[in-house]
Amino acid sequence: MTTYPSRIVCLTEETTETLYLLGEGDRVVGVSGYTVRPPEAREKPRVSAFISAKFDKIEALRPDLILAFSDLQADIAAELARRGYNVVLFNQRGVAEILRMIRMLGGMIGRSDRAEALASKLEVDLGPDGRRAVELLFEKARALGVIPPMEQSLFLDERRVRV
Repeated sequence: MTTYPSRIVCLTEETTETLYLLGEGDRVVGVSGYTVRPPEAREKPRVSAFISAKFDKIEALRPDLILAFSDLQADIAAELARRGYNVVLFNQRGVAEILRMIRMLGGMIGRSDRAEALASKLEVDLGPDGRRAVELLFEKARALGVIPPMEQSLFLDERRVRV
């Protein structure tokens, strides 16, 4: 038995995409219905929407780690924890927190080196101007009561980060 999770369910696209960018897409066994990237992740079983989950489908996948996002998925995370699953709920709301999430996820799966390289590359690619633009996007979204989908902010592809 491995010491790191090998059967991961991602209830949001950000963690799915991050795992693939880290070269660990084979560990992903279930994804959000909103997952569109990377294309091969769309072939995985869809187990959740943003604020709902199909617990029977999740249980059938026998995950050893479930990844969730924000207070919007807190009830789902709590129910999964009550059912005995290891659940990690990230709450990234800005660039620094996104980069921290990447590094934390890498540590949890035994790929700290790859996570550090990815986060550092994203940070360099963004530069100060891109970083400020993303932060402004988050500020505006918070003011409107909407958090922008991650797929529209940072994770567009592993070659270049765009805003």
